Amino acid sequence: MKIKYPLAKETINDEDVNALCEWLKSYPRLTKGNLTIQVEKDWAEYIGTKYAVFNNSGSSANLLMVATAVQCGLIPNKKIVVPSVGWVTTISPAIQLGLEPIMCGSDKNTFGIDLDQLEKICERERPDAVIFVQVLGVPHYKERLLSLKDKYGFVLLEDACAALGARYADGTMVGTVGDMSSFSFYFGHQLSTIEGGMVNVNNKELYDMLLMLRSHGWAKDLDKETYDGMMLKNGVDDFHSPFTFFIPGYNLRSTDLQAFLGIRQIKKAAWASENRNKNHVLYAEKLRGYVEFQEWGDSYPVSISFGAIADNTDHRREIVNRLVDNGIETRIFSAGNLGRHPFWTNLYDEFEDKQSDKIHSRGFFVPNYPELTEEEIDFICNVIMDKA
Repeated sequence: MKIKYPLAKETINDEDVNALCEWLKSYPRLTKGNLTIQVEKDWAEYIGTKYAVFNNSGSSANLLMVATAVQCGLIPNKKIVVPSVGWVTTISPAIQLGLEPIMCGSDKNTFGIDLDQLEKICERERPDAVIFVQVLGVPHYKERLLSLKDKYGFVLLEDACAALGARYADGTMVGTVGDMSSFSFYFGHQLSTIEGGMVNVNNKELYDMLLMLRSHGWAKDLDKETYDGMMLKNGVDDFHSPFTFFIPGYNLRSTDLQAFLGIRQIKKAAWASENRNKNHVLYAEKLRGYVEFQEWGDSYPVSISFGAIADNTDHRREIVNRLVDNGIETRIFSAGNLGRHPFWTNLYDEFEDKQSDKIHSRGFFVPNYPELTEEEIDFICNVIMDKA
């Protein structure tokens, strides 16, 4: 069956492509340059943080967050709490950097980390870091998260890769809760730069470290005062300074081509968020009582797909078959329980958690993109409920 209703549609339109082609005809700098600086400024202003660091993917953004926390000495005991529901690259950096990941289960409402479990882990393990996911653009419990952070003193990392535009009831944006937060501009997410990611941060020391880690470990991207201070402290002369490496960094830069697209995409953020939110709420209204889904209270969810949980595995199979037969693209809910995947079980004990396993065995996605109409959502919901 041909797909009539894809899970995602490209957010880069004909106007963007035409503008990009005209820009390319001017033979501009394509690698990281002034447009990268501009898209970082625009994104920081949109989210509401002092700084933003553009990079080549949301996964790289997560790596930069964890590596920065390590390099700045914020995880001395190497213990970091990681979520069971999210994406592999929420967890991978902890493993790659030699940390001790401690998995935490999923909340029954938002599907983010279970904060009761988190508090027990904090009492038992005293982790120096926690990374949590704003699952599918449904804001997680900000006040209690920050209360636990204050009580136990951990650095808080926020994976908001699939939550662009979501906000709390008080109006603050997702991406302002953690000491650092990550976003993804991958195709199918709320906004796209083809590939791309961003880290948002308020702390200047963390910001400087993010910049250096992103680009080989050199200091070229730092402000002049900080740059000159590093050269003086390390006895580096003017001739050597551009190519002096201060830390073992990466090359996770994006390009000004992606930044050009990003500047245009940010201007669409309000429109995209409003429509995705409207669609998300419509799905919930129509499907309530037939399937389970995330609850968000007074918050403002902005999802990349609408996620639902069937009554059991057989029920999910029946729904999936109907969706496929009607040309509606579907897939599992995110990655299910990450503690059931080989990347985890080959290194650690398999992770059992009631809510995470429910998502794993019974969860599924259906389309949500800004152009989706109420009539189309009606049809998709009727297929799910076997009323079409």
